[in-house]
Amino acid sequence: MASSSGLEIASIDAGYGAVRVLQGVSLSVPPGQTVVLLGTNGNGKTTLMRSIMGQVRPTAGSIRATLDGQTVDLLGLEPQQVVELGIVLVPEGRRLFPRLSVEQNLRLGAFRATARAKLDENLALCYEMFPRLAERRSQLVGSMSGGEQQMVALGRAVMTAPRILLVDEPSVGLAPILVSRTMEMIALMKERLGLTVLMAEQNFHQAVKIADRGYVIVHGHIEFEGKSAEALQDNELVRQVYLGL
Repeated sequence: MASSSGLEIASIDAGYGAVRVLQGVSLSVPPGQTVVLLGTNGNGKTTLMRSIMGQVRPTAGSIRATLDGQTVDLLGLEPQQVVELGIVLVPEGRRLFPRLSVEQNLRLGAFRATARAKLDENLALCYEMFPRLAERRSQLVGSMSGGEQQMVALGRAVMTAPRILLVDEPSVGLAPILVSRTMEMIALMKERLGLTVLMAEQNFHQAVKIADRGYVIVHGHIEFEGKSAEALQDNELVRQVYLGL
């Protein structure tokens, strides 16, 4: 199942009050691709994700989504309106409900009308893709490991019936082997659901394993665009920032 959904971000300025975090940021997320936004902490990755979702209001530029052949201007939309379009964020830190069970957390993902109509179907798909969640469906999420909680966060995104998936810093707080597994799960979701994916990540080595292309953001500017995973790996800036070479 190939995705027909994409994102085009052009010359975005955004920040918080007088603090300008993003300056002239442009990037393209073509339909059916996984694009990684690489950068160390504090360089604007999360601010860009929040700008796409309507949680931060850019002061300049444009953010447009292509959905079923139609172009939709996302600027000015409320977060719930962006989600209704099928654009879904897995936030940094997961933002789960620790005192609810796995299944309760998953079901809360199906709040948009399209997702509610497919609730049972998507729940079955969640448990098929993530068998551990089926085993732990009655367990309180707060008692789970970080890796298991990340799985719940990804499963909750499946429940929203997404078309474009944004994933913010999925590796934070996870052991290396769990980071690798998380990347595999994101790749599986993309394949099974026919998604377009934009992932903000600072773990270069793991991110490029599933990337079709990517960007490096430094101090709120896009400093490099790699049109393939190989181009990212061969870039001098990437080697300096991530590989210490």
